[in-house]
Amino acid sequence: MQMRSSRGWVWVAFGVVVVFLLAQVVWWLVFQRNTIQQNIEYAETAWLQEAALVQQLWAATAPEKRETLRLELQKAFPHLEVEGERVYVNPERLQAYRTEQMRHLRMFAYEGPVFLLVMLLGLYIIGRSLRSEQEFKRRQQNFLMAASHEFRTPISTLRLLAQTLTMRELPREKQLAYLEHMTHEIDRMEDLTERLLATSRLAQGMGQIKPERHDLNQAVSRCLARQQQTLAARGAVLHLEPAPTPLPVDLDPEAFALVLSNLLDNAIKYSPQPEKPIWVRLHSRGGQAVLEVEDRGVGLSKGQLQQIFEPFYRVGDEQTRRTRGLGLGLYLVKSITELMGGRVWAEALPQGSRFVLSFPLVEAQGLVGERRPA
Repeated sequence: MQMRSSRGWVWVAFGVVVVFLLAQVVWWLVFQRNTIQQNIEYAETAWLQEAALVQQLWAATAPEKRETLRLELQKAFPHLEVEGERVYVNPERLQAYRTEQMRHLRMFAYEGPVFLLVMLLGLYIIGRSLRSEQEFKRRQQNFLMAASHEFRTPISTLRLLAQTLTMRELPREKQLAYLEHMTHEIDRMEDLTERLLATSRLAQGMGQIKPERHDLNQAVSRCLARQQQTLAARGAVLHLEPAPTPLPVDLDPEAFALVLSNLLDNAIKYSPQPEKPIWVRLHSRGGQAVLEVEDRGVGLSKGQLQQIFEPFYRVGDEQTRRTRGLGLGLYLVKSITELMGGRVWAEALPQGSRFVLSFPLVEAQGLVGERRPA
């Protein structure tokens, strides 16, 4: 509530500044217009008065001295003309002066809006930066809440199971079941820790990728085989559709396993039905090896397709969320995929979502793990 109140006051302050700038520019333009108009009127009056004084001087000057006086008048009063006995203001000079002053007014009228536009653009950029910073802080707060929850749950479970094992005599089958449950919770904490460490390494620029040439079909099959039991226990029903031909790419097996694990974990978390069908498709397209992970979960809106890859981003509030997570999985997917030279993007489906990875195809010679003739 305090953050929302502070945010509200910030935007009120921005509104006041914008109104002040508008009023200041309008006042400045009106002031310059009035000043220039006064200058024109003052010049016309002053020149007419000068013409009257020069007329008297001209009339009082002897005819033989008027030529010398004419030359002096041309230097001192270039805007005056002498014709016979008449001295008057040169209309062309007066019009030129008016035109020059109006040009200054047009210049001010142009500079005022440009100044206002630059200031408003600067305020807009500052406002966007503040909003991004506030959003990032909100995500960090949500992340801390999520991290506390994610670690507290397995720790509490482990403590309860350990106390139960030490305080009660249990049948061997029950003990093994408890130990298996404890192993599962330890694996969960290890997975959370690995994600946090991977995020920290990426943030510090220490992410090290050791690419090797692999067939993407085989790399995916190995990852799925290692995770088959865990995925089945969480209700996932995998449908693997490999490419009909090898897809040689350069990737780091361990890093790729983390990427695919996060995509599958994301698909399972946001598929609320008991059976959670997931399609893993591989094919080639335009010189790229393409991997698709598709689910029938809650799906994504078009406005979230880019935000979901930002660190700590999660849809909704951590206090009301129904799925566990830290908001780091898809950030790791994007960062690690790009470190391996690939790309990742999300697509919204009528039901569910699809995440697509693409890696440049390379020459097939020297594939790691390929079968060689005896």
